[in-house]
Amino acid sequence: MTVTQPRPLAAEITDILVAHCGLDADAAARAPAASLEELGMDSLALLELSAVVADRWQVSIPEQAGQLSIPAVADLVGRRADPPGHTENGVLIDAPIALVWAITNDVPNWTELFTEYAVVEILHRDGHLVRFRLTMHPDENGVAWSWVSERTADPVSRQVRAHRVETGPFEYMRIHWRYTEEAGGTRMTWTQDFAMKPTAPLDNAAMTERINTNSTIQLAVIKDRVERTARQHADQGRPAADDEPTEADDE
Repeated sequence: MTVTQPRPLAAEITDILVAHCGLDADAAARAPAASLEELGMDSLALLELSAVVADRWQVSIPEQAGQLSIPAVADLVGRRADPPGHTENGVLIDAPIALVWAITNDVPNWTELFTEYAVVEILHRDGHLVRFRLTMHPDENGVAWSWVSERTADPVSRQVRAHRVETGPFEYMRIHWRYTEEAGGTRMTWTQDFAMKPTAPLDNAAMTERINTNSTIQLAVIKDRVERTARQHADQGRPAADDEPTEADDE
């Protein structure tokens, strides 16, 4: 599969300024850091730019845009047209919260819990903090994506906060896991906040859709595997898990 890289937004803004606002393309090329005002764009030119940007990307630009360079205008438009990603997905697991916590925070065994991870390598531990490398199974193009993440678990509040140390195509990726007891078991909720780099093959909206789709799949898998373990414990007459911190509580 061939991935077509999107045209740089700065080039599109330049084209608009040349076609609609009378910008001298050569002057812009000679002074890429110059403001629009320094490039000769007056208030009428900026109004025209605002109108075209609003029509094409449904984004408004401030009156002070004349003080910005073309790359700065492009960055402003890009961020307003593609706001940061945010997802929240959860699942109700028919199992005690101590067991759900212990299994889902046992990072070294994530290859047995998730279907997408091929290798988990623990790099560092310090109390409830763990830094580790995840490597996925190869995708349809044969690429095995890998990155380093860091998690800090709070076994008292039953919350985990994590972030990517090696961000790859992300500007940032932050994840918040929450565990709450409900009638019928334990609800585990994942909240992810992120932004994609301009060079990434997917924008924030597309990645949001991908994460929501994949989270639904993985949460269903985790629910099945944890509930299966809970039933095995019940059949054997064993407690599902102790409330005392274990090695899993350090992940």
